[in-house]
Amino acid sequence: MQIKSAEFVKSCTAPGHYPEALWPEIAFAGRSNVGKSSLINTLLNRRGLVRTSSTPGRTQLLNFFLVNGDFCLVDLPGYGFAKVPIAVRKGWGPMVRTYLEQRPSLRAVVLLFDVRRVPHGEDLQLLDWLEEFAVPTIPVITKIDKVSRGQRARQLAPILEATGLPADAFTLFSAKTGEGKEEIWQRLEVAMEAPPKG
Repeated sequence: MQIKSAEFVKSCTAPGHYPEALWPEIAFAGRSNVGKSSLINTLLNRRGLVRTSSTPGRTQLLNFFLVNGDFCLVDLPGYGFAKVPIAVRKGWGPMVRTYLEQRPSLRAVVLLFDVRRVPHGEDLQLLDWLEEFAVPTIPVITKIDKVSRGQRARQLAPILEATGLPADAFTLFSAKTGEGKEEIWQRLEVAMEAPPKG
């Protein structure tokens, strides 16, 4: 994928404020500090388009980015960080669920998992929602550079078991080395060619 342009469109929380559904959309979801912003910036070859933070829980809105003038990437709010205010944590579920259920231009969700953590709680809830709403899922395991190649199989086994997904469904990704970037783009391009849901 050749990136000619990438621009921030808007942030919002509810359907009445979403941008008009003019382009195919790929959303990115995952636990706070899983590396969503770094992944999006790496895919777009832009160091600071999506703000990264060492403080988890900074992304608390739906953030829309228009790429090449013909498709959108959507950064969904991170979840699972205890220091985020309770009201914000309670708002995450309805905000994300509404988007997944109602957005006609949504083609797929890139669901991120940290290679060092076993998915649980909201991770599995989000997988259930994606299945419920028949949203194609592109699972990505991030921060793969944090473990040695020899440790990969041992780290991946509990992730596969928890999610019930086959190994070949996942792409291994590192923002540091760029590993997995091209494979993710291939999966995104296939997803964007699919017809809109229902």
